[in-house]
Amino acid sequence: MHGVSKRYGDTLANDAVDLTLHRGEVHAVLGENGAGKTTLMSTLFGLVAPDAGRIEIDGTEARIGSPQDALELGVGMVHQHFMLVPDLTVAENVVLGTERPFNLSLRRPAVERSVREAGERFGIAIDPAARTGALPVEIQQRVEILKLLYRGAEILILDEPTAVLGPAQIDSLLEVLASLRDEGRAIAIVTHKLPEVMAIADRVTVLKSGRRVLSGERGSFDAASLARAMTGAELPELPPRAARADVADTVRLRTKGLVVAGRGGRAVGGADIEVREGEVLGVAGVEGNGQRELFGALTGELAADEGSIEIDGRPVTGLSPRALHEAGLAYVPADRQGAGLVLDMSVADNLALAAVPAGRFDTRGLLRRKAIRAEAERLIESFRIVPDDPDLPVASLSGGNQQKVVLARELARRPAVLIAASPTQGLDVGAAADVHRRLLDVRERGTAVLLISYDLDELRQLSDRILVLHRGAVVYETDAERVDIDELGMAMAGHQPVA
Repeated sequence: MHGVSKRYGDTLANDAVDLTLHRGEVHAVLGENGAGKTTLMSTLFGLVAPDAGRIEIDGTEARIGSPQDALELGVGMVHQHFMLVPDLTVAENVVLGTERPFNLSLRRPAVERSVREAGERFGIAIDPAARTGALPVEIQQRVEILKLLYRGAEILILDEPTAVLGPAQIDSLLEVLASLRDEGRAIAIVTHKLPEVMAIADRVTVLKSGRRVLSGERGSFDAASLARAMTGAELPELPPRAARADVADTVRLRTKGLVVAGRGGRAVGGADIEVREGEVLGVAGVEGNGQRELFGALTGELAADEGSIEIDGRPVTGLSPRALHEAGLAYVPADRQGAGLVLDMSVADNLALAAVPAGRFDTRGLLRRKAIRAEAERLIESFRIVPDDPDLPVASLSGGNQQKVVLARELARRPAVLIAASPTQGLDVGAAADVHRRLLDVRERGTAVLLISYDLDELRQLSDRILVLHRGAVVYETDAERVDIDELGMAMAGHQPVA
């Protein structure tokens, strides 16, 4: 890629970026949110048309106007949110678009045999007759990779490929990528996880404000130098985790025998959970093992089928989200754009979303706009939200600053209990570090924090205790100081007895 530039209005997303991807290498593309890495990769895959620059593949200039053009040139992309049809089989997903439906119906055994042979050839063996929606998330990801390889992709782009995987699944994915690399394929990964970059990347490119600020081969970089290149500064150390003796005995959040229905049966099955005052309880597990349903039941989005929920000893089972707010609950949803913010509204109005229903900013039914703006300005300054204009639509902010808006709104009420689901997913290292500091600060004020995350490093760094959900059951629990990463990984895979 030579001198690739892309502008959106006044924003220069890519500014004359050069990127070289060699056969037989894994190339990590890093950068803060808004740095331009997704735009650059989307240009290579034909999702975005560049304003300037050119792309060459094997020394020949390539005209890539669509993903179909990219695939015909051997370029494929695995998105963070998979592009699979859950009700179709593996074979149907793999060949979708390459076979006429009539032919697929008549030639099903031949198609399944072809997909099975391709999986064995690439070291990605999957039952071609399995329904894709019933597969674990790590197997669905392999279906996405196999789909591209089946179409002849020689250049693979993976966007945040390990975001929702456990340690065993991450290791397995890295083995697959290493095997494909050794076969001569070129692999580009967009990721925020520096340990994985150090484990797999042969070359890195760091973007900042749309420009390439660092490019180097293995041996010329380490995690600290990559963090400095991305953020422009050293990352501050987090305060030490509280010792177990410093955690109060007061239980602020308790579930007893909590059962929540999910697709095809129980998503949460009889969970007993306690979170104490001034404690972070981390919830680990591979995606799809009841985390979303647990979050939904605790926040009033989903009804509990059995069991009870208490906040500070008060029964709150079945209360509405508004009533739960009044009972002292705050929460940060995993989907900040879909569930945490109203994108068309201003930053100020989003910051007031929880306070207005409580009657804080109205007089005789009329909103006090000056008070809303004054509070927004205070929170913007306190949480260092950029840009600092409360009248801007929140959709115009970067992902990290959108997350700051959600945190500022929820933490401003000084809650008794905070439930945070994947609070740093998709954030760069600088924004993630700021979110971590906020969570530890609120813990020090006595809030009970339930942290649901797929990032084990995050859980180990922030939690006082860690439990594992597998198929909706608590199968493992330990103090974070004594956690055994192998035991944790085995529990996430369903092989660890109850601790």
